[in-house]
Amino acid sequence: MIRAKIEEAIRVALADLGLGEIDFTLEHPENPDHGDYSTNAALVAAKKTKGNPLEIAGTFRVAILARVSLNEIERIEIAGQGFINFFLSKNYLSDNLKTIIADESYGKGGSLEEKKIIIEYTDANPFKELHIGHLMSNTIGEALSRLIGWGGAEVKRACYQGDIGLHVAYAVAYKLREGKKWQNIQDIASSYSLGVKRSEENEEFRNFVAETNRKIYRKDDQEVNETYNLGREISLKSFESVYEKLGTKFDYFFFESTTGEFGKTIVRQHIPDIFEESEGAVIYKGEKRDTRLHTRVFINKDGLPTYEAKELGLTKIKYDTFPYDKSVVVTGNEINDYFRVVLSAMKEVFPKLAEKTEHISHGMLRLPTGKMSSRSGEIISAEELIDEVSKRALNKIEYGGRKIENKDKLAEEVAVGAIKYSILKQAIGRDIVFDFDKSLSFEGDSGPYLQYTFARTNSVLEKASKDGVSHLEVELPSGEIVDLIRKLHVFPEIIERSLHDFAPNYLVTYLTELASIFNKFYAEYQIIDSGSPEVTSKRLMVTKAVNTVLKNGLSVLGIAAPDRM
Repeated sequence: MIRAKIEEAIRVALADLGLGEIDFTLEHPENPDHGDYSTNAALVAAKKTKGNPLEIAGTFRVAILARVSLNEIERIEIAGQGFINFFLSKNYLSDNLKTIIADESYGKGGSLEEKKIIIEYTDANPFKELHIGHLMSNTIGEALSRLIGWGGAEVKRACYQGDIGLHVAYAVAYKLREGKKWQNIQDIASSYSLGVKRSEENEEFRNFVAETNRKIYRKDDQEVNETYNLGREISLKSFESVYEKLGTKFDYFFFESTTGEFGKTIVRQHIPDIFEESEGAVIYKGEKRDTRLHTRVFINKDGLPTYEAKELGLTKIKYDTFPYDKSVVVTGNEINDYFRVVLSAMKEVFPKLAEKTEHISHGMLRLPTGKMSSRSGEIISAEELIDEVSKRALNKIEYGGRKIENKDKLAEEVAVGAIKYSILKQAIGRDIVFDFDKSLSFEGDSGPYLQYTFARTNSVLEKASKDGVSHLEVELPSGEIVDLIRKLHVFPEIIERSLHDFAPNYLVTYLTELASIFNKFYAEYQIIDSGSPEVTSKRLMVTKAVNTVLKNGLSVLGIAAPDRM
């Protein structure tokens, strides 16, 4: 990338001046009159040497020009108190435009080449519905998985599911007592919530739940086993239907029923050097290691492994399954304190694996009050939200009056795109309130806006093809489309920055800005101009490049790019 070349030239110039490593910025100025890139390197160097920033900037300019090809940089200017501005050459921008048109995978990099990375996300629990909180984890995890893949790594997607534990026992116990039929995930989730409520009110039932839980772990009761297996099967099938809508295909599914016993064994092997017994349970005293941590139970007084022990087991099982260089775990931020304790214990039990583990936590997804109600009355399921947004998207599509095939499929793609965009447009970690109207707008700052812009470029290119018009290899387009060309060339940088910071919101912002520039151009100019083949060719070149970048960008975000809308 040209950015890397400029950065390297600046570092060499700093070394020539005997300044060594200093922190400087290289940014895209908001005002295009200030160039394509601008650096404060001379200002930082002047502060360190107490020299004149303008004189140092002049020295930099000469040193950099000696190392950067004039075919790539048209000129370097000194501005203000010592900023150095770089203007890309027409030849470079022209060649880059041709590269985009010729390379359908434009934007892919190699910074993570030969790396093996596993990313765990969604983590839905059988016997409960997959709710809107899981949409946060899934959307973020899927986007990060795709960014990692675009960085050149071998990436594996993993989903860790709690198919054992008290939540399972509540559902199974309630069904056994009431003879409730289980035909879908809603039936099972209802048994869970009703089981919790009855357990709070009735001590005898609470004891029955505890005994059922032990039987589920021991697998020694046929009726319990059959009920458990039925609920697990229905749950996993319902999850798969949602994953299909979201465009996620997991490589590995890990289950607490497997990690639990292994985790318990690991914990017991490290008593008393890491863990200690307390009142019949096995605990880890985090506060002894760090005052910011607290004590957590790893094996409870019934001898059953807790989430913490299971997490330790999962860490090793993951690595044995896929020997990774890095393990990324995406969860809600409500478990931050818990996960810090687990990571502390992991550093003592599996120090090398702890070094390879990174926890990324996100905020909550909420709905405006009164927008819709849940079938259960307690939670909003992921499927409910997708269905509701799909209905509203279908109304918009039908209101437009255009004849479109597979309207239901398109409405679902638009709905999922609207939800994912709303989640990804903000920095990971912040809570999000999903606004139905804004999220489904076709006029900007929404997933449908990006999808519609892509479909618009497709329409132009299809019309050109039908009319026998093609984009010829002409000299750099100028005038009305320079802004688009300059915006297009930074796409690989945006991908790399989003990957480096694990921040898909950078890519969302970029694509929205690109779409805005293209739509302004589309509104002001006739792309296919029958009176000027050369002008048409130039404008088609840019339209094709925008089409490629939007398609690739949406793909990285996990958002569908419908050909027609």
